[in-house]
Amino acid sequence: MQIEPIQVMIPTPDGQMPAFLYGSTEPESQPAVLLLMEAFGLTSHIREVANRIANEGYVVLTPDLYYRELPNNTFGYDEVEQAMAMMYRLDFGKPVEEDIRAAVTYLKSQPNVFPDRVGVTGFCLGGGLTFLAACKLSNEIAAAAPFYGMVLDEWIDAVKNIKVPVYFFHGGVDPFIPLERIKQVESRFQELHKEYRLKVYPDADHGFFCHERSSYNRLAAEDSWRELTQFLDAHLREAV
Repeated sequence: MQIEPIQVMIPTPDGQMPAFLYGSTEPESQPAVLLLMEAFGLTSHIREVANRIANEGYVVLTPDLYYRELPNNTFGYDEVEQAMAMMYRLDFGKPVEEDIRAAVTYLKSQPNVFPDRVGVTGFCLGGGLTFLAACKLSNEIAAAAPFYGMVLDEWIDAVKNIKVPVYFFHGGVDPFIPLERIKQVESRFQELHKEYRLKVYPDADHGFFCHERSSYNRLAAEDSWRELTQFLDAHLREAV
C-alpha cells in the first residue's frame, strides 16, 4: 500500500495546529486513528508509528500538540528535563481538550474516512491524552488505546463518562506510573462496568514501545503492536 503523508493545519480556538495526515492514495473510505504524541513532541518515531498504522489500512492523523511553542518544540530522548518542562506547560483542561476535539473533527471530515470509525491511541503524554479523549469525547470516537499514560485524579472521576472500549498498555517497572495507580484505574472501570482490557508487561519500563529509547523492550513492543492492531481491527474495521 502506498502511503503519502501530508502536512496539514488544523484550526483550533488558539490558532492553527500543524499535523501530519497519513492515508492510502486509494479512493475507498477507511476507518481512522488519531495518534497522540509523546512528551518529547511530534518526533520521527511517532511519525514512523503513524506510518505503520496507516499501512494496516487506516487514515492516521498525528497533531503537534506543542504548536503554541513552535518552532523549537521537539526533543531528543536524552532531553528528558526539557521535554517534561514543556509537557507541564500544557493546559490539561479546556485548551488541550479542544485541541483533541479539533483533531478528531478534522479527521472525521476527510472524504475517505468513515466518521463513525475513529479510534485514538498515543504514547506517554499521548497515552494520558488518549485516556482524556475517552472521558471527554466518547460520543465522537469508537475506541481508545493508551500506552503508559499518566492519569490525573479528575480523569479517574470522569471514567463514568466513557462509552467506548479502552485497552491499556503499561510496563510493570514504569517509575512514572506505579502499579498502584494502574490498579486504581482498573478498579474504577470495574466498579462502573466499563469495557476495558489491560496488559501489563512485568519487565517493561516507561517508553517500552520506542526502539530509540534506552527503555525499549522488544518483546513487549512486538506483543503490544499485535494487540493494538487486533483491537483497532475489532472496533474500527469489522463494524464497517
